[in-house]
Amino acid sequence: MKIVGISGALAGGKTLQTVHEVLAAAKNIHPAIESELIDLREYEIEFMRGTPLSYYNDDTQTVVNKMLQADLLVIGTPIYQASISGVLKNLFDLLPIRAFKSKVIGCITNGGSFKHFLVTQYQLKPILHYLEAIVVAKDVFVHNDWFDIETGEITEKDVLRRIHALAEDMIHLHMKKES
Repeated sequence: MKIVGISGALAGGKTLQTVHEVLAAAKNIHPAIESELIDLREYEIEFMRGTPLSYYNDDTQTVVNKMLQADLLVIGTPIYQASISGVLKNLFDLLPIRAFKSKVIGCITNGGSFKHFLVTQYQLKPILHYLEAIVVAKDVFVHNDWFDIETGEITEKDVLRRIHALAEDMIHLHMKKES
């Protein structure tokens, strides 16, 4: 079983840290799980232009193929202007229809306003459902104030508990689907 985490941010480290926390929790719950963290800052993802995937650069093909080959995905995005990041939306646009058929996906977001916590419900999850994902009902929002300024670690204990619960739910749904 393989879980791939996508950090859909091109600036800062908070989104990367949130996705890392979910992957670490999954590994703690199920030590045999294979995990990979994809930081979109490390890839040159091309803009969607409506051509087959083979026409795009190696980085674009690599990231899309890693997503398609994963059993589970955790999608992390910062919330900018009450929306998911543009780089993440572009990545979704590059995916084929039904790309996430039968894949379990968990969502984790971070932002500077509590007004942003519903972006997952109204923007991210509809895209994932369109791509036919099995989306975990509970998602996690991490306010920017809940990160330690020096270390970048999440300091809010309840958020860490909810991250662990998200990882548990993801693994449980995947195992249930497989049986």
